[in-house]
Amino acid sequence: MAQDKNIHIFCMKWGTLYGPEYVNRLHAMVKRNLTLPFTMVCFTDNEEGIDEDIKCFPIPEIDIPGNLPERMWKKLTTLKADLYGLEGTALFLDLDIVIVDNIDCFFEDDAPFRIIKDHSWRTWRITGNSSVYRFEIGKHGYVFDYFKENFDEIRKQHRNEQEYLTWAVHEKGYLNYWPKPWCPSFKYDCVSRFPLAFWKKPIIPEGAKIIIFHGEINPHKAIEGGRGKWYRYVRPAPWVAEYWK
Repeated sequence: MAQDKNIHIFCMKWGTLYGPEYVNRLHAMVKRNLTLPFTMVCFTDNEEGIDEDIKCFPIPEIDIPGNLPERMWKKLTTLKADLYGLEGTALFLDLDIVIVDNIDCFFEDDAPFRIIKDHSWRTWRITGNSSVYRFEIGKHGYVFDYFKENFDEIRKQHRNEQEYLTWAVHEKGYLNYWPKPWCPSFKYDCVSRFPLAFWKKPIIPEGAKIIIFHGEINPHKAIEGGRGKWYRYVRPAPWVAEYWK
């Protein structure tokens, strides 16, 4: 089934938080861990330094006032009905993820949309984590179109892009989540809880495919270890460097 798909790996880079090395490193991780043919696509405001075998496109226009806090709304442009004429299946990956195992399984079903179930103690919430989501390119234009027409109202109801995205897809009956073990959170699933984190090293949970990072710790900081909030001490995780290259 997966062999018949026209597969794209999407990522997005804007501003100065992450340099081109993050895009290139992500591409290298995918090449090592995906046996299926694929095309890497980066939507960016600056393609300087990005490897030539990665296709770069400008981030599609999205009319958002420039004085608002960053809520990752730009990622919604990947759901446009017409996205530079691209066709096929897209797996969107955040730049700060770490792939630790083969990811062919992310293309082995025909669910119309899959996303991570957000890591929250409020288990009743439908909200997904958009560090890793898969969809058919051009088939979910309603997400972007409704956003354009109702931005002010959406901001009142949804805290950020992934909250709105999950709601919009769920309203159409297309929402599915990845199996829980596949996309663990470094913050919640790899690092032990306080106070055990002071002497237990971060681990790779069983069944993990892609480690996601959110909050104060990114892959670079995870390798070195350190402290975020007082109860978020993290011992060095040298294994991150083995996969994040």
